[in-house]
Amino acid sequence: MFHSVTELPFNRHVGIQKSSTDEGLLELPQGEQFLNHLGTVHAGAQLALAEACSGEFLLNALAGQTQLIPVVRRVEAKFKKPANGKITAKVNDTQTDIQSAIAELNAKGRWLLTIHVDLYDQSGQHTLASCFDWFIAKSPS
Repeated sequence: MFHSVTELPFNRHVGIQKSSTDEGLLELPQGEQFLNHLGTVHAGAQLALAEACSGEFLLNALAGQTQLIPVVRRVEAKFKKPANGKITAKVNDTQTDIQSAIAELNAKGRWLLTIHVDLYDQSGQHTLASCFDWFIAKSPS
C-alpha cells in the first residue's frame, strides 16, 4: 500500500514530489528534462503532475478505507499560459462532500468523483486548469 502517490514508480521517475510549501499539494521541480521545443514546461509533464495531485487528494480523502480500486475514467484539461520553472499543483475542490461520497460507495459499491486541479508556475501564473473523473469501486474480496 502506498502512503503517497509520490511513491509510485512512474511519479518517482518523473520527479513529482510533495510540495515544499503549504500552498500546494504536489510539485514538479524546475529542470530542463521537463521542457518542450519552446523552452517551457511540456504539456505531458504538467498533465502527469495534475493527475498525480488528483490521486494524492483522493488517497488522503479515503485514508482508512481499504479494498478500493480507483481508476481515472476521464480527463479534461485547459492550458492557460506557458509554464516556466517549478510547477505547483493545487486541488480546487470545495464542493466535494467526502463523507457523503464514502456512504454512497459503501451503499452501492462504486462511486464517481470529479477532482479539479490547478497548476501554477514559479512566477504564480495559472498554467493549467483540469478535471479528473475517478471511478472508485470496492475490490471483490
